[in-house]
Amino acid sequence: MTAVTRLARAKINLSLRVLGRRPPDAPRAGYHELDSLIAFAEAGDSLTVRPADSLNLSLSGPFAAGLRNEPDNLVLRAARALAERVGQPAGAEIALTKNLPVSSGIGGGSADAAATLDALTALWSLDRTVLDLAGLGLRLGADVPVCLRGRPTLLRGIGEDLRTVAPLPETWILLANPGPALSTPAVFAAREGAFSVHLDPPPAGFASAPALSAFLAAAGNDLTAAASRLCPAIPPLLRALEGLEGALVAALSGSGATCFALFAEAAAAAAAADRAHRDRLAPWLLAAPLARA
Repeated sequence: MTAVTRLARAKINLSLRVLGRRPPDAPRAGYHELDSLIAFAEAGDSLTVRPADSLNLSLSGPFAAGLRNEPDNLVLRAARALAERVGQPAGAEIALTKNLPVSSGIGGGSADAAATLDALTALWSLDRTVLDLAGLGLRLGADVPVCLRGRPTLLRGIGEDLRTVAPLPETWILLANPGPALSTPAVFAAREGAFSVHLDPPPAGFASAPALSAFLAAAGNDLTAAASRLCPAIPPLLRALEGLEGALVAALSGSGATCFALFAEAAAAAAAADRAHRDRLAPWLLAAPLARA
């Protein structure tokens, strides 16, 4: 095999509840327990791997500069971890086109790591059935296992409890990032108030994009207030997204600062994206379908 290419799709926390902290005697003590409905956009970073005697990473794309000062990012760590797991040298030429903003709440680094594990498994002709890629991914980052799945998922715990949900209805998403990078630990540290309760289980299947949006409006994101204090551009951006014609719901993804709006039709999402560009709602905007399954 001469080359393998993977799309590292943007991971969207459609809802997010913070349930508490792990007790001192539990693995990863102090980490926050979460309950989140995860989906993926049909857009993201692009990663290609080719055979090589040593491990090298080249970066391109509009957000490549955000990684150039990181000598040991998640892509390289994922490659080395997989090579160590199978007992072979980490040899590959990795080319990453960074289309997603860094530290933006849409899982860019985790999606890149998952794409690296998936692509190298194919390039190195490894037997996926005997590899615990999810366990390996969890040691790299809490969001890597769900990014390896790449389909709608109810995430619980710290990312290790993943439950399949029914395929989503046809839905389009407009992603908008106001610019500042947000540190996930900083947002969790800024969170105030009582912890939340489990999200009601999603129904066996959402009948439509409006039904999905109504569920999300009730579920909410427990980190919105904390992220908004650290990034004051978030509340006006959410209001602007809510005001776009055809927008069904607007919310923050993960710890931010990327926000999103959902639409029932492709034409409505495209028109909203055009309007958002004209009105300069945010420095970075992206419209795409949500992956249904």
